Amino acid sequence: MTNFAQKPVSFKVFRKDLDEESTKKFGKKVALAIDSEAMGLIHGRDRLCLIQICDDEDNVACIKIDQGQTKAPKLQSLMENKSIEKVFHYARFDVAALASNLNIEVTPIFCTKIASKMGRTYSPRHGLKEVISELVGVELDKQAQSSDWGLVEELSEKQLEYAANDVRFLLAAKTKLKNMLIREKRWDITKRCFECLPVICELDRLRFNNIFEH
Repeated sequence: MTNFAQKPVSFKVFRKDLDEESTKKFGKKVALAIDSEAMGLIHGRDRLCLIQICDDEDNVACIKIDQGQTKAPKLQSLMENKSIEKVFHYARFDVAALASNLNIEVTPIFCTKIASKMGRTYSPRHGLKEVISELVGVELDKQAQSSDWGLVEELSEKQLEYAANDVRFLLAAKTKLKNMLIREKRWDITKRCFECLPVICELDRLRFNNIFEH
């Protein structure tokens, strides 16, 4: 079990993009945990509303995205920085959402859901709540998951706390999963899965479904 305080060390909320200070701080990290909240799951129909970032010191930033916004230059500089690993849970959605809404091409990528499916083959449960509970020892409250995230100026404290917790424990889970994959000699093929994600995300955005099936 990893020890975490009830609240993050720092928690900042921004509108449209990060500030210079946070961009520089996050830019010095080797890995960042990332998540996003949107109006739904269909790219091109459901807009991106919120982006969450957390580093290895439990500093959290949430960026409120305006309706119709197409750029976030400081965020983009981090997401496209090849020296910073971006850690998601179900990267397939977030990477496609960032590309569709903000023209950001995320690289490199670590997906804890893929890593869980490749490593935790003893379990059929690979949702964030289950992965964090087992590997980090933290029980996530998912009650705010289905929310109207489009009301970005009126998000409740409970919604923002939920959003922060979705990224706070990802880096700890990533470490546990990577160690498991290395131990089971599955790390190399898992890395190749991560490398395929940009293509899969682009196919999702173009609405190509099941093209690898017979």
